[in-house]
Amino acid sequence: MPHKALMRARAAELRAVFEGAGAQPIETAILQPAEVLLDLYGEDIRARAYVTSDALRGEQMLRPDFTVPVVQMHMEHGAEPARYTYAGEVFRRQEVDPNRSSEYLQVGFEVFDRDNPAKADAEVYATIHGAIAHLDVRAATGDIGILKAAVHGLETTERRKRALARHIWRPRRFRALLDRFSGRTPAPATRLNLLAQDDPMSAAGPVIGLRGMREISDRIEALREDAAVTPIAATQVDLIDAILNVRETLPFALERLRDIAVDMPAITEAVVRLQERMEALAALGVDVDNLEFEGSYGRTQMEYYDGFVFGFYPDARPDLPAVATGGRYDALTRVLGEGDEIPAVGGVIRPGLVVQLEGAA
Repeated sequence: MPHKALMRARAAELRAVFEGAGAQPIETAILQPAEVLLDLYGEDIRARAYVTSDALRGEQMLRPDFTVPVVQMHMEHGAEPARYTYAGEVFRRQEVDPNRSSEYLQVGFEVFDRDNPAKADAEVYATIHGAIAHLDVRAATGDIGILKAAVHGLETTERRKRALARHIWRPRRFRALLDRFSGRTPAPATRLNLLAQDDPMSAAGPVIGLRGMREISDRIEALREDAAVTPIAATQVDLIDAILNVRETLPFALERLRDIAVDMPAITEAVVRLQERMEALAALGVDVDNLEFEGSYGRTQMEYYDGFVFGFYPDARPDLPAVATGGRYDALTRVLGEGDEIPAVGGVIRPGLVVQLEGAA
């Protein structure tokens, strides 16, 4: 592992790059209120964050990323437009691979600007790419917004669409739901047996846990209503799969998505945004003709990304994670802004990996 002093020096240099691009340097607390993160990500966040308790402040988490506290800060008293940069440690629990760091440095660049989202996307991508252009890395891009638009456009109930949208970032769960909602796989037998009973609670014992009888009854009624819903058409499922299977250079991916949009008009606006982003990237000198686009890219990242997503990977070291990642998170500003919102996009670089790859060059 590179010496921390060298990593911190590289972090300072990277932050200076972002300051040169007009970003204001900021700091955020290492300890973050757990309540906010749990509200955003659910209990899943506990599996990848360090949780502690404070007698006065309640549950706290060691900062798992910078984006949430930066958005909170901006929504409380940030000017518009705004550009921020920061450098510091984040903390992630590692329960599978002991060789992956549980504490590492991040340097970030965030843009809050409602005038031209496509231009802001291109600015963040090009600035981060420029900062690590000396490294042998492969770029990957995607757009969660296209998949979200496709789910929103499905001809099914709002409850089913909300369930699918909630699990876009959990590919296995998303696939299981899509297959069940389309009738490709049956509902679990235990659920079918439960719903077949006139009064499923008649033979139940005492209520134990946090859910009361009213909540349980409402849930059973919701399941009964869902069981009576017409399955999602196979043609619509095939179109979702077609979007997820797109893997081309950006111009060819755009053409493929335009073809899909003919049969799924719900994604048309998102595809137009993709074209505008491609044009903005080209205007900044990015070689879009050779830029990879994957329809499923970004679905295992943090859940706040809801549009453009990107990452840079060291092909010569497939054992290492991405050197830099980023994307658009407009919906997060709406959640943390309590009704206020502003288009926002950002990304982070890991200085430790930069130093490691520079040493191997």
